[in-house]
Amino acid sequence: QVQLVESGGGLVQPGGSLRLSCAASGRSLVIYAMAWFRQAPGQEREFVAAISPYGGTTYYADSVKGRFTISRDNAKNTVYLQMNSLKPEDTAVYYCAADRPRNLATMTPGGMDSWGKGTLVTVSS
Repeated sequence: QVQLVESGGGLVQPGGSLRLSCAASGRSLVIYAMAWFRQAPGQEREFVAAISPYGGTTYYADSVKGRFTISRDNAKNTVYLQMNSLKPEDTAVYYCAADRPRNLATMTPGGMDSWGKGTLVTVSS
């Protein structure tokens, strides 16, 4: 399995931006499709965005489409989530996850191979 470590979370005002990073070790990320999920207090973990192994295809949840951008740098073994126009309802722990390459629209919390421990994003004034 690949080991994943998220960073970049913090407190931001509504309308602000943050960029999350997910650094991998143990294996090259190029063999994995990657995704971001999030879990708000008292809620189930939900899908946010996914990207194919070489970055040619991306997929987003409707709630973040147009505001968030997922990208990857396989040379740095790192995946990113650029979050713009943040809203209070984006407050959650954000997790990155890796799985075998497949249809990005089928990625669910129960079907991923490896997970990071998460980074907290709080959107509040």
